[in-house]
Amino acid sequence: MQFFDAEDTLEDLPPSAKFIFKELTREGSMTLKGITEATLLGSRTARYGLEKLQSAGLVESAPAIHDGRQTCYSVRARPMGGDRTGHPERLLVSPDAAREMLSAFETDDPEFRLIEVSTTYDEGHVPGAVELDPQRDFSDAGGRTVPGRERLASILGERGVTADSTVVLYSDGMNEFAAFVYWVLKHYRHRDVRLLDGGKQYWTENDYRTTQREPDVTPVQYDAQPPNDQIRAYRDDVYDALSTDVTLVDVRSPEEYRGETTVPARASGHIPRTVNVEWTSVARENGRFEYWNGLEETFIDAGVEEGDEIILYCNVGERSALVWFVLSELLGYPHVRNYDGSWSEWGNLVDAPVESPDRD
Repeated sequence: MQFFDAEDTLEDLPPSAKFIFKELTREGSMTLKGITEATLLGSRTARYGLEKLQSAGLVESAPAIHDGRQTCYSVRARPMGGDRTGHPERLLVSPDAAREMLSAFETDDPEFRLIEVSTTYDEGHVPGAVELDPQRDFSDAGGRTVPGRERLASILGERGVTADSTVVLYSDGMNEFAAFVYWVLKHYRHRDVRLLDGGKQYWTENDYRTTQREPDVTPVQYDAQPPNDQIRAYRDDVYDALSTDVTLVDVRSPEEYRGETTVPARASGHIPRTVNVEWTSVARENGRFEYWNGLEETFIDAGVEEGDEIILYCNVGERSALVWFVLSELLGYPHVRNYDGSWSEWGNLVDAPVESPDRD
């Protein structure tokens, strides 16, 4: 299987191309105007550099989301092989493609890292996978949910991950823990991160190879970028949303939404003006994501539209991270944020408005 090797290819390109590639890797997709402002290159020089990068197969282009007249450039991700789900391989890795990659994952090479996000790693895991415990490494990492920038750099560096690594994540359950880590990495602008479709459930139920052997990993330095708050919502954002046309989506079960079950908060119910789209609706029984058209139909039926500003929540931000992945990454909705404080924060606020059968 062939992988593109950016460093080798860049050696033969002009300085402008190398400079632009570095900026796109660090900042994500940018228009030509954004590139010239960030690099201070003239527009003609920037165009020349982009042409060289495109000819070398290192960048790809697409219409800018907010203005179809502009072109948005981004670094092309390494190919891993796809399947027939209709989802892009740069986001979602099929089990068969991952199986073909096992020799690469089992090698102590920071270019490719496979990470299991679970508390059952010792019971058996995908060969080559390193462990990330969601409780120990995230919830107890000096804060309830998202690790700080320095803490994240330590967590990833200890697992042999660099800022240039292709990271493939999976977890048990329905991949919600892996989706949360995916969202955290995107929050800190990691460029190439993907989910293993179906996670540990599909892998083990279909007799793909597992092991209890931990791989040898050389710790490295991870340089975490400043956070991207365009994909994260805070309590003040939710308060503001109550008086605007922002679409609030509660992804918990209908019973949790109605306040009929025990929750990690003093109050039960849901945030006012919230629509309920249960998180389990985005995956099939085998744990793999629904096909593209099925996912789109789920949200259309709930009145959630592509152009909406959307804030998602659950109890602690993990299930909502899975739905964020579907809306933002698989379906490409442009304005989606995950409220990781979720009900464990909102339901414990003294003055926060709550709707439930007892209160309505």
